[in-house]
Amino acid sequence: MAKTQNKKNTSETSNRKYILWFWKIFGIGLLLIVFMFLLAGWGAFGEMPTFEELENPETNLATEVISSDGETLGKYYNENRTPVRFEDLPQHLVDALVAVEDVRYYKHSGVDARGTIRAVAFMGTKGGASTLSQQLAKQLFHGEGSKNILQRVIQKMKEWVIATRLERQYTKNEILVMYFNIYDFNNNAVGVRSASRIYFGKEPKELKIEEAAVLAGMFKNSSLYNPRRNPEGVTNRRNLVLTQMEKADFITEAEKDSLQALPLKIDYHPESHQSGIATYFRAYLQGFLKDWAKENPKEDGEEYNIYRDGLKVYTTIDSKMQQYAEEAVEAHMKNLQAAFDKQNKKNKTAPFRKISQEEIDRIINRAIKNSDRYRKMKAKGIDEEKILASFDKKTEMSVFTWENKERYKDTIMTPRDSIYYYKSFLNTGMMSMVPQTGEIKAWVGGIDFKYFKYEHVQQAKRQVGSTFKPFVYATAIDQLHLSPCYKLSNTPHTIPAGKHGVTNDWTPKNSGGQYGGMVTLKHALANSYNTVTSRLIDKTGPKPVIDLLEKLHVDTENIDPVAAIALGSVDISVYDMVSAYSTFANKGVYVKPVIVTRIEDKNGTLLYQNVPESKDVISEETAYVTISLMEGVTQSGSGQRLKTTWSPGYYKNLVTGHPYGFTNAIAGKTGTTQNQSDGWFMGIVPNLTTGVWVGAEDRSVHFPGITYGQGATMALPIWGTYMKKVYADGDLDVSKENFERPEELSIIVNCEEYEATEGEGGEDSQISEEIEL
Repeated sequence: MAKTQNKKNTSETSNRKYILWFWKIFGIGLLLIVFMFLLAGWGAFGEMPTFEELENPETNLATEVISSDGETLGKYYNENRTPVRFEDLPQHLVDALVAVEDVRYYKHSGVDARGTIRAVAFMGTKGGASTLSQQLAKQLFHGEGSKNILQRVIQKMKEWVIATRLERQYTKNEILVMYFNIYDFNNNAVGVRSASRIYFGKEPKELKIEEAAVLAGMFKNSSLYNPRRNPEGVTNRRNLVLTQMEKADFITEAEKDSLQALPLKIDYHPESHQSGIATYFRAYLQGFLKDWAKENPKEDGEEYNIYRDGLKVYTTIDSKMQQYAEEAVEAHMKNLQAAFDKQNKKNKTAPFRKISQEEIDRIINRAIKNSDRYRKMKAKGIDEEKILASFDKKTEMSVFTWENKERYKDTIMTPRDSIYYYKSFLNTGMMSMVPQTGEIKAWVGGIDFKYFKYEHVQQAKRQVGSTFKPFVYATAIDQLHLSPCYKLSNTPHTIPAGKHGVTNDWTPKNSGGQYGGMVTLKHALANSYNTVTSRLIDKTGPKPVIDLLEKLHVDTENIDPVAAIALGSVDISVYDMVSAYSTFANKGVYVKPVIVTRIEDKNGTLLYQNVPESKDVISEETAYVTISLMEGVTQSGSGQRLKTTWSPGYYKNLVTGHPYGFTNAIAGKTGTTQNQSDGWFMGIVPNLTTGVWVGAEDRSVHFPGITYGQGATMALPIWGTYMKKVYADGDLDVSKENFERPEELSIIVNCEEYEATEGEGGEDSQISEEIEL
């Protein structure tokens, strides 16, 4: 009996000893864990974020370019991230994320003890232990987890510490929105706003429940659950999210079943610097913003970074008008290129005309040395002979084409042949501006920014042809008080050598060889008679015309004061032409073009506000009379096809959008340069001035004849197609009214009234005698 009792006592003592050891080990382990967490919190395992960093977590925020009607035109970014506020998120998107990633999110303080025990007990088979706060900590402060087990354990402890600090620092909603804004959804979609726009073509608040479930499902692994690459896996993941939402009572079982039955629908809208709307404008704006950033540093002297500081740039561009402009350019240039290619089939020197093989070789060799391929190979120190030889070796490449919607095709050709190929394309520049405010509403710098980087609105300057003539007429009206009804002889006029910078006797001819009789200034401008324009500049002299251009802020550095400028032998940009013409519509007041109205930082603080700049250039009367002259162009002259309601046979696939059938007041001017290298149309209605240029990169690439190669065929159809779309949109307030007549108008613009006055020996009759040429 005593032996039995001793054994029992010995056994109990032994058990107590084991239990005591267990609790000692457990206690030491617990203390060790606490100590490890303290060490992690003190930064012993690596730097921890400071209070200030937790207050302002470092993120790359894209600068957003916003249209005048509130649409996003594009972004500048290292990461395509544009933050949203919590109130901009639909509740079902928040519910979807919580349901699938952290259903106890609103019940814990950053670390979910129950979830952690479950994850340890079941080795993660019944769900992980990471809370949304921990996942945010991971994204913010160390990114992808380490594959080294020890390092991963240390990272996990740091995540727990940071998560609890985040929970003390921010509200639950603030943590959620930070996580939504920082997650990378792939395909240039960083943050839920970019993801919503790229995968579904809409803002987050417009997402449907099933779409929200797709995005919430991507938080597990956006590479694996990529809607473009793995639609089946994404559908399954979406359905799992919907199941979790039903379990969490966010949706009903009936809703879950109906939503899971829906097919996966993705509306992919890629966002990059080379795609989307207003690409040429955004490239120009980029330079504007960089200059602004240099001149307007932050309070600490650091420059704003447009790729990561999350600026909001509010522009004057109207997204609808920009879209209509791009559609008009695409529709017409596709047709025009087809006609151009057809006419080049029998051209032995295609795409060039009227130049020697030696000149062609010079053009191609210059293009080779300006190419990216040449510069890159040269930078690597490759021998010149080997570089040039590489241009004659066939290689795989993607090139621009009008043949499909994507605008590119894969092909095999030599780099030299690709230069010939691109030289054969006609290009364009187009700009629309409100004359009274200077606000630029549409800007199309070319046919495709990805393949044609050279910009034709502000960067390029081309010969303007007869679109220059209104400046000569305006100068003559201002100096001589001429009426649009005043008549001059339509016969050849010679300006002798030595006068107005003329080196040899200069007798310009009319295009088409039409001469004879006395014609009104209005008729002469409408039909672009060079004889009348030469008479006018002979009287005014070229210097006053250049003085007018300078007042209109046209770059005159390379414009010489010679009589030949009257016919448009000068190079001017579309940008300068539109702003100058706008002065005529704005009663003689020049307004500097505006592209940005204001700039805000990521917190909405105003950093820049545009201040309009304007000045009086010519009298309201001179401006109105010039407008009256240009109205004749669309009433009976080279722009008359804007108002006709029938189409000749050859118009069908060439004069895109015809018949236009405009009945409202339109002032305009066509322009065609020598050899049909450049086609222009400038069109004005009371509150919108639009200029269009069309031509090839090289002036030796052009149409063989005037039928296709004139401004009325090359450029005017873009204006007509664009304006038809603009007028069809009831939301746009583009005027169809007459141009406002000055209250005091001493110059007679009605020709019947003018004839009667002249017959009575009025003032204009006297002027006629004085300046008869």
